[in-house]
Amino acid sequence: MASTTGSGGNLRDYALVTLAYWGFTVTDGALRMLVLLYFNKIGYTPLQIAFLFLFYEVFGIVTNFLGGWIGSQFGLKVTLYSGIGLQVFSLVMLSFLNPEWVQWVAVFYVMVAQAFSGIAKDLTKMSSKSAIRLVVPQDAQSSLFKWVAVLTGSKNALKGVGFFVGSALLSVFGFVNALLIMAGGLFLIMFTGLLLPKGMGKIKKKVKFSQLFSKSQEINILSAARFFLFGSRDVWFVVGLPVFLREILGWSFYQVGGFLACWVIGYGVVQFLAPNLLQKFGSGRPPESKTIQFWTFTLTAVPCAIALALQINLPANIVIISGLLLFGVVFAFNSAVHSYLVLAFTDDDKVALNVGFYYMANSGGRLAGTVLSGLVYQLFGLVGCLWTSMFFVLAAALVSLKLPNPQPSKNIAWKGGDGE
Repeated sequence: MASTTGSGGNLRDYALVTLAYWGFTVTDGALRMLVLLYFNKIGYTPLQIAFLFLFYEVFGIVTNFLGGWIGSQFGLKVTLYSGIGLQVFSLVMLSFLNPEWVQWVAVFYVMVAQAFSGIAKDLTKMSSKSAIRLVVPQDAQSSLFKWVAVLTGSKNALKGVGFFVGSALLSVFGFVNALLIMAGGLFLIMFTGLLLPKGMGKIKKKVKFSQLFSKSQEINILSAARFFLFGSRDVWFVVGLPVFLREILGWSFYQVGGFLACWVIGYGVVQFLAPNLLQKFGSGRPPESKTIQFWTFTLTAVPCAIALALQINLPANIVIISGLLLFGVVFAFNSAVHSYLVLAFTDDDKVALNVGFYYMANSGGRLAGTVLSGLVYQLFGLVGCLWTSMFFVLAAALVSLKLPNPQPSKNIAWKGGDGE
C-alpha cells in the first residue's frame, strides 16, 4: 500500500483530505437546504419533498457498498476526487431545471440529479474517513479518535454553515445562480488532488466481489446500530422539522436555515471536543462497547421528552430549541464514538472495504429516515416523527449490547492528554 512517509507528509495529506472534504460538505449542506426550501416555497408537500431525496439516499447505499471495493482496488484518491467531480456535475445539472416542466418530470429530474449528489457524497465521505486511518501513524502521539473527531466534527460544523449558505444564496441570488456559484467554488477544490500521493488505500491483492459481503461480527453489529442511529435523526430532522418551523411556527427562510445551521455547527463542535471531554470525565481509556451503549440509551430519552412536551402543549419554540440542543449534544457523542470504533475494529488493508460497508448501513438508515420523515409528518405531524425517532434509537441501543470491546492491539493511536 502506497503511503507517505514522515510526519510532515502525513500532516500534509491529512490537511489536503480534510480541505477537500470541507469544500464538498459546504455544498452538500447548502444543496439540501436549497432544494428543501425552494420546493416547499413552490407548493410541494412534505412527502413529495422527501421523494426528491430518495435517489440521494438509495444511491448512497449502493455507493458505499461498491465504493470500498473501488477504493481498495484503485486508491482512495480516485474515489475522493471522483466524488467531488460528480457533485460539480450534479449542481450544474440542477441549474437547468425548468419551473415550467410538469411536476412529475421536474421531480424525476431532481431525483436523478440528487442521485449523482448522493453518489458524490458517499464516495467523498468514505474516501476521507478511510484516508485518515492511513495517514495516522501507528505510533503517533495524537490519537486516532482525536484525528477522526477533528475531521468529522469540522465536517458537521461546515455542513451547518452550508445550511445557512444555501438559505442565503437562495434569498440573494435565486435557485439557479446559487447552484452555479457553488459548482464553481467546488471545481477549484479539485486541484488539491494534484498534491496527494497516488495509490493511497490501494491494496496489492485483488479482492473478490463476494468478499464485500463477508464482514467481522464487530463491523456487522456496529453497522446495524449505525442504521438505526442515523435513521432516528433523519426521521424528524430532514423534512418534518424544517417544514414544521416554516409552516407551523411561521419562520422565514433565513430563520429556518440559520437555526439548522447553528444546530449542525454546534453538533460538530461537540463532536470535535468529544475525545477531550471523554478523557476528562471518563476513564481516559479508548472508547469501548459500554461507551456507545451508555450514550445510545441516553439518547433514547431525548426525542421521547420532546414529543411529550409538545403533546402537553408547552411552548413549541422553546421545546424545539431546547430539545434540539440536547439531542445534538448526545447524538454528537454517539457519532464520535461510532466513527472511532469502526476504525478501531478494522485493519489497514481492509479499511476501505469495512468503512464502505459501514457507511452503506449509515445511508440505509438515512434513506429510511428520509422517507419516513415525509410520510410520518404528513400523517401524524412532528410528534409522530419524534416517537418514531425514539423507537429507532432504542433499536440502536439494543443492537449495541452485542458489541464486543476492540482488541488492545487495535486501540491504535489513542493517548490521553492533549496529544500533539
